[in-house]
Amino acid sequence: MSYQITSAILGMCLAAIILWLIRRDHLHSQHGFWWLLIAIGIVLLGIFPTFIDKLAILFGVSYPPTLLFIFGMGMILIKVINIDLHQSDLERKMRLLAQRLAILEEKKDD
Repeated sequence: MSYQITSAILGMCLAAIILWLIRRDHLHSQHGFWWLLIAIGIVLLGIFPTFIDKLAILFGVSYPPTLLFIFGMGMILIKVINIDLHQSDLERKMRLLAQRLAILEEKKDD
């Protein structure tokens, strides 16, 4: 079996697992979106392996696999920033809820 078929099958299996996790409510759909993009990318690179070569020529990269690592690191960076933004939002909401609870408890005691 060639690496193109293996890569395409791996990407489709990853996409199926992600969709199953979203459907079972084990993975939030917002987070699953990023993983689906990665799975689609794996499938596309498996089906069209010369695409990365053409893209590397376009960006002036002499060794095409380096471009995959650069894109991968960029996706990881975007994902980490996205997680930090989500966590900051949750912390802000939790602080607001704690303040509202304290106000309600104070009103209850009066």
